[in-house]
Amino acid sequence: MAWQKLALRVAQEHTDSLSELLQAAGAISLTLEDAANELLIETHWHEMPLWRQVTLSALFPKTADTAMVLSAIEAAGIGLLATPETSAIADQAWERAWMDRYHPIKVGRGLWICPSWREPVEPAAVNVILDPGLAFGTGTHATTALCLEWLAELDLHGRQVIDYGCGSGILAVAALKLGAARAWATDLDPQALEVARENAARNQVVDRLSVCEPAQLPMGLQGDVVVANILATALVELAPMLIACTRNHGQIALSGIMAHQADDVADAYRDTFELARRNREDWVLLTGRKR
Repeated sequence: MAWQKLALRVAQEHTDSLSELLQAAGAISLTLEDAANELLIETHWHEMPLWRQVTLSALFPKTADTAMVLSAIEAAGIGLLATPETSAIADQAWERAWMDRYHPIKVGRGLWICPSWREPVEPAAVNVILDPGLAFGTGTHATTALCLEWLAELDLHGRQVIDYGCGSGILAVAALKLGAARAWATDLDPQALEVARENAARNQVVDRLSVCEPAQLPMGLQGDVVVANILATALVELAPMLIACTRNHGQIALSGIMAHQADDVADAYRDTFELARRNREDWVLLTGRKR
């Protein structure tokens, strides 16, 4: 079966209403992409960041009347920022096409991230078998890769790790497979927590990983190693808590920081930590040891 793809450029504030209209009109899938080649808008870590201009692509059956869909958009008063684009899409195995994008990647000394549907390249290495599901964290983004490389350099044997804003659980699971004794993975997104549990089970570390919302972390919990790959504003906002969660002489890694934000984040931690900085692309990882 062939399909019709309708690509619509719209301002951020109209994304939800346009998505609802397209679904009601029979769209079988919706994809949101950056329409203006900009980085994600900074926001609080518990909110979903989104670009100021979005290209919303809707997939319809070949028989759908896209002219009527466009008329409904106009009638709803949703102003489009560019001429709509329509194209024909040949049928394909959509799930397989998505899976084919991901390959095993080496992210540190002896550490690989391997999608659950592929065979490890180096079976004798430390392989984190990952299925991201709907949660953020595949190891391909610079912020995650920087954290993984840093973890692979540490001697984690017998240490306790806290992964704050865990997404898919990739950092906590990697730390356990690298020798950590125990890890806590926390996130506000219930979907992320479920995916983290599944990935822990897939990597046979579920007995050493506690997964919960931030409010459910044990009172007074401190880690030898704390990693937080979230957003710069959140790292500043959460600085007192993340500092308290790190044991004296423990180590911290702060990621999700754009280069121009690094000084502001560092200012929130430098009185307590001896900080070092690593750069990749437009992103910065701050690491330090607690005094």
